[in-house]
Amino acid sequence: MNTFAKITSTETKLFLRSPFMALGGLLLPSILLLAIGAIPGMREPHEAAGGYRLIDAWVPSLVVISLAMLALQSIPAAVATYREQGVLRRLATTPVHPANLLGAQLLIHVAVSLAGIALVLGLGNAVYDVPLPQHPLSFALTLVLGVVATFALGLIAAAVARTSKAASGVAMIAFLPIMFFGGVYLPRPFLPEVLRRIGDYVPPGSQALQDAWVGTGVQPLQLAALAAFAVFGTVLAARLFRWE
Repeated sequence: MNTFAKITSTETKLFLRSPFMALGGLLLPSILLLAIGAIPGMREPHEAAGGYRLIDAWVPSLVVISLAMLALQSIPAAVATYREQGVLRRLATTPVHPANLLGAQLLIHVAVSLAGIALVLGLGNAVYDVPLPQHPLSFALTLVLGVVATFALGLIAAAVARTSKAASGVAMIAFLPIMFFGGVYLPRPFLPEVLRRIGDYVPPGSQALQDAWVGTGVQPLQLAALAAFAVFGTVLAARLFRWE
């Protein structure tokens, strides 16, 4: 087993010892899906949702929950904790570069978030007959860009914060708007038009995911906006990141 695999195995065990965020990112979206879908009005076509059922229009917002919790709460706190405890500094003086630790954390968190999204897709289709994405390639591309963009924002918070508490506070700057514009607090069809249009281009791209899910396909400008967030966010996180 190589160094990265060993670190990933160890970090997975540590991650599962404090499973609150893992369970939140994995199970919370599905729990909300089952609870909200049990409301009869959510399973009826609605004019505000373009004639689709509200549950169909709201499922992309559950993707936002999984990504936001893990990318903007869990991983910034985890990385900042290692910096605060001097783990990253000590690793930087050994042949085991701390980038391995950072890579392992990213791999674990992305895997859990994707598992949570897959669970929402499966349960929604099985329990409430929520259709699977009508444009699977566009959906997959949007999801990849949304994942990269959202985790890049989380790494920016981790890069500038010296403590885990500070990291959570800094990440809130992105967490709250992403949850709001993603339709988590209030379904996007009920937001004012100007806020919906802003939310069209905010990671992780809930409108683009919805367009790929039940619409006519993703708009190129939406993908361009997500790609810009992904590229510039990653570059900024790399430039700001310090092991100490």
